[in-house]
Amino acid sequence: MTREELTAKIRDIKIAKGLKWKDITAKAEGLSKEYATAALMGQMPLPEPAAKAVGAFLGLDDFEVKLLQQVPYRGSLPTAVPTDPLIYRFYELVNVYGSTFKALIEEEFGDGIMSAIDFKMDLKREPDPAGDRVSITMSGKFLKYKMY
Repeated sequence: MTREELTAKIRDIKIAKGLKWKDITAKAEGLSKEYATAALMGQMPLPEPAAKAVGAFLGLDDFEVKLLQQVPYRGSLPTAVPTDPLIYRFYELVNVYGSTFKALIEEEFGDGIMSAIDFKMDLKREPDPAGDRVSITMSGKFLKYKMY
């Protein structure tokens, strides 16, 4: 079994049992639903206790539980422009606002980057009379470029 096959199996179990990601990720105590979902989607490793708990909940075998704990090959998005409409909007967001993000971060912090490794994310629904809104808060450690 490959990590991609395990991700597909987890998705299939989720659908077959009528589960939501939050139902599954609740078993990964101590981890946010965002991190645990990313792990179940093959982008992060799960710590052993979380992998065992999620594995037991989903009926995964010992090898699959160990596979959930492995450091994955990250960044599975295609290198071409994404075609999925939701993912494309993030691509569009970076294309439209990327230079603004860069200018404002550099003005506030200096020359560097926002880490995607030392990173936190919170996704939630914001009720709005004109239509509910998606609120995504991203928080990454600032890493200053070094001169050498």
